[in-house]
Parts: sequence; structure tokens; C-alpha cells
Amino acid sequence: MDRETFINRLRTDLLQMVRDFLSPVALKYGYSEAPLEANIKWRPQVLVLGNYSSGKSTLINDFLGAEIQATGQAPTDDSFTVITYDENASTDGPVRVTEERDGKYLLNDPEYPYEILKKHGQRFASHFRLKKVNARFLRNLALIDTPGMLDSITERDRGYNYQEVIGDFAQIADLVLVLFDPHKAGTVQEAHVSLRDTLPARTFEDRVLFVLNRIDECASLIDLLQVYGTLCWNLSQMTGRKDIPTIHLTYSPEAADTSRRPEKDSGFLQYLGNQRERLKRAIQEAPRHRLDHLASFVETHGERLSHLLEALIRFRRRARKFYLRYFFAGILAALSGTAAALAAVMAVGWLPGDPVILLSAAGGVFLVGLLGWMLVLRKTFWKRFVKRQVKNVDTLTALDNQSRRDNWESIAAVVRGHITKTGGVFSLGDLRREYDDVNQVYKHGGREIREALNELAVLNTNDTDELDKWIQRQSSLLKTDPETASKRDEGVPPA
Repeated sequence: MDRETFINRLRTDLLQMVRDFLSPVALKYGYSEAPLEANIKWRPQVLVLGNYSSGKSTLINDFLGAEIQATGQAPTDDSFTVITYDENASTDGPVRVTEERDGKYLLNDPEYPYEILKKHGQRFASHFRLKKVNARFLRNLALIDTPGMLDSITERDRGYNYQEVIGDFAQIADLVLVLFDPHKAGTVQEAHVSLRDTLPARTFEDRVLFVLNRIDECASLIDLLQVYGTLCWNLSQMTGRKDIPTIHLTYSPEAADTSRRPEKDSGFLQYLGNQRERLKRAIQEAPRHRLDHLASFVETHGERLSHLLEALIRFRRRARKFYLRYFFAGILAALSGTAAALAAVMAVGWLPGDPVILLSAAGGVFLVGLLGWMLVLRKTFWKRFVKRQVKNVDTLTALDNQSRRDNWESIAAVVRGHITKTGGVFSLGDLRREYDDVNQVYKHGGREIREALNELAVLNTNDTDELDKWIQRQSSLLKTDPETASKRDEGVPPA
């Protein structure tokens, strides 16, 4: 087994873990509307965001070496466009679009990871499309071009919730490019919301690259430095961070040649060619990080689902205590009612002569009172209990560190929704079994594979014998032996 085959097997095993143990729980409790593996089963993806006229389409065309996307100063394209490699087309001729498909095709074809986007409706589907291109640049990844961000635009204007769509794309992307141009260095409202709220909630910080594009339009190096400083200031305000990460500087040489004016001092551009190459390499390295991102995916969702189940388990334990307290309260209430009835009978001076009749009557009063308490009043008290637990849902879990608080922010609404939807009635035994399975995957699945990748990264891959021996030692991670496969088929979590 060679290195590439081993990595592909690791990737397959990660997908199997998600499909077998995480997705059933995520769907059952409303954590996800689609199977989780649908988000990670396709090729690496690079999401390109930016203000309108920030040069997204021009940059994509520059990477692909052809006019694939329409360009212009005004907004030219209001569609989300997935640009991917056409495996059946020859790369010998000129780069071109070989096939186009509409949004309905993309949303319903199981090959693509976009089922989760169906919830955004027909208006979004009509602004979603696929382009297959015979560019070598796309052999191992796909680019997603997006409509330019604008000021003062609402869901009614677009016909769908732009931020929610961006969030769903960011969640499945391995890299997110956020482009700015010298004329609007981050002041657009939609960009502010995306950077402040949407991206931090839906992707990891290290997967977001900031890009100052169209720097060829700066009149001089001093002009560029002023724009750069303005962008740094705006980013600190939008992200709430003081340590702004690297901002990549880039431009399209072809566009620069066509717009060059005598009054510009563009000599500084010759020193920034390496910046363009660094950005291009960062994009092309997205496939190398894919498996690590998949491990992070398993760890993140495994941890959140474990936390979700933990909260629901605590709710059911409280419910069990509620039932016990309510039952004993019912006994006390029935006894009190029986005693009161006997006292009333004695007060009017009427006592049956036979003690058996007296005891039978007392017992009947007790049973009627207990049944009335348990069958009639229970529903009212239970509703009050559930309502109180939903209102104080944060008390169902310990939030003693930032990691748990971050996870809880992502799942609190799911916990609240499931309790409300089911009326608080669900199986504690099922919760415990599901918790064991999910926790096992969280603790051992992604982490073991990440450790294997770290060892593989420092291994001397030129020594074939050493590589083969190491792969054999790591074969237990692949979970392909008959005993483990049998356990998986029976629903037993991997050891």
C-alpha cells in the first residue's frame, strides 16, 4: 500500500465514522437537516468572498488562465458558481467551460455536498450553478465564486438569506478567501456581518485568508501603504481582533496592463510578484489540508453531539426525579384526602358498623385520589416542569470553560427544540447508548488519524521499506479487519 492509497483509506474511514455514528444522531435530534457526511464527501473547496468590484472573478480568471467568469466595475454576476474540474475533458487545448448545470441539478445530485442548501428555497436555486472547466489548476479542488457583498441589502432584496448561505458554504469549505479592493477596504455592511458573525460561527479562523486585491490601482507605494493601513484598521473593528493575520496582496497582471496610466507610479508591483505566488500556493495546498480538516470535522461535531446528548441525559435524569417526587407527593395527597374524608364522616356522626366496609371505603377514596392525581393533574405539572427546563436550559450542562461555552452556543437551541418538540418524552437508555458511540468517535476517531498524519509527515517517504512497515503498523486505524467490520455492522463503536 503506497502513501496516497493509505491517505485515501484514512479519508474513507473518517467518512464511515461520520456516516455510522454521527449522522444518525445529528438527524434524530435536529442537529443537522442533512447527513453530516454530505458536507465532506466531495473534493476540497475554496470559497471566494468579497465586496462587489473587489476582483473575485478577475482573480479566478487569472488562476485558471481564461475568461471563465464575467468581470466589470459594476456588479456583473449575482450567482453562486461552483467551478470544478472536468475529468472527461482534455487539458491540451485552450481552457474553457466544458459543461454548465443549474442549481436544481447541484442540489439534487448526491455526488455534490449541497443537499443542505435546499432549505434556502427556489430563489437561491435559481442563483446557483456549476461550471466544469478543463483547467489543470482545478485538478484537486473546486472554486466557489459568490455574489459581491453590498450595503443596505435585505433578504427581501435577494430572495434568500445571504449570510445563512455564506455560512453553509463556509462550513464545507477548506479555505475561505475574503477579498477587498483599494476603493472599499472593508466598509461594506454585508462584509462586516460576515466577518463579525457568520464566518466565526461556521468555520475555523485558520481557514480564512484576507486578500487585498487590485493593488495595481494604487497610484504609488505610499498610496498602497495607506490603503493597507486602512484595511488593517477596518478589519480590527469588524473582527474584534487586535492581531490581524497576514493580508495577501495581489492583482491581475493582465488587468494591470490594460488599465495602466502614465500618472501612476507602478514600479512597486515588480516586488510583489511573490505575494501573488504565495496566495496561489495557499489555494493549491487546500487538498493537502483536506484530511486534517476532516479530522477536525469529526472532532468538532463529535464533541458538540456528545455535549448535546449529555444535556438531554441530564434532562431525563431530572425528569425521572420529577416523576418520583410527583408520585410520592400523590401518595401524600391521596392519604391527606382520605384522612379528610374520614374526618368529615366522623364529624357528621355516620360510621359504618363493619370495619371492613370502613377500610374498603377508605381504600377506595385513596385509590381514586391517587389516580386523579396521577392521571389528571400530572399533565399540568409535567408541562410546567418541561417549560421551566426549556426556559433554564443552560442549567442542563456545566459551562466551566470556554470550549464548552462555545460548543453550547452552537447546540443550546437544538437541545431546547428537541425537548419542546417531544414534550420531554424520549428514552434515557437510547441517549446513553448514543452518547457512548459518539463519545468514542470523538475521543479516538479524529485524534488517532491526526496522529497518524503527523507521523506520516515526518516519515522518510523515500525509504519504501520504512514507509510500508509504518503503514502496516497503522493499519488498525483503517477499521477494515473482519472483526471490526462485523462490530460496525452490528452498531458497536470501534475500539
